[in-house]
Amino acid sequence: MVKIRLRRMGSRHRPFYRVVVSDSRKVPTSAVIEEVGHYDPCKDPAVIRLKSDRIDHWVARGAQLTDTVRGLVRRAAAAGAADS
Repeated sequence: MVKIRLRRMGSRHRPFYRVVVSDSRKVPTSAVIEEVGHYDPCKDPAVIRLKSDRIDHWVARGAQLTDTVRGLVRRAAAAGAADS
């Protein structure tokens, strides 16, 4: 199954996340199919950049969003921060 999930990047105590499309059977740090955005919770306010057209593309093909990514998509849509 293909999932859209977060991949933790950055250094210790300075997390930075990439929103990636990957196979759910593999660990989150393995190779990904596509990177569809990023999330930086350390900035004030938190930075959420998503490629909504690519997320829609993968969801139409059966990809599942994790709960955290689903919340980020909602926050980005409410803030109007999703890139078309």
